[in-house]
Amino acid sequence: MSNLSLEQQIVSVLDNNEFCSFGTVENGKPRVRYMALFHDELTIYLATNRKTDKVEEIRDNPHVHILVGFDGKPSSDILQIEATGSVSTDESLREKVWRDDFKEWFDGPHDPEYVILKIVPSRIEYYSGKSEQQVWQAK
Repeated sequence: MSNLSLEQQIVSVLDNNEFCSFGTVENGKPRVRYMALFHDELTIYLATNRKTDKVEEIRDNPHVHILVGFDGKPSSDILQIEATGSVSTDESLREKVWRDDFKEWFDGPHDPEYVILKIVPSRIEYYSGKSEQQVWQAK
């Protein structure tokens, strides 16, 4: 068993994964897509265009789900994250998340089409190939 706290173990899994499956609700049904994953501790950030369906879906229903970590190996660390999403146009956050490879879609971190989906977890299920499921809950 690791000497790291559960929260530290979860952050480590987030550090080690560049992508996630991001699920929203559209017309009462789940909708999932792959997205590049950024985070600050347990808060997750996803970059997108403000005109995408996912922005409208979050505004209609902020309950989202993220799956992180499955790479096909039996010992994969996996996170199932229940969270609340919001759309942010905060300049400092857009600059913090900005990556040069976004230039394919946006003119820069101040492009009005570029927004950040801020995902705040309420519950995280952590599965490790080494141990049973552990659950982190927001306080």
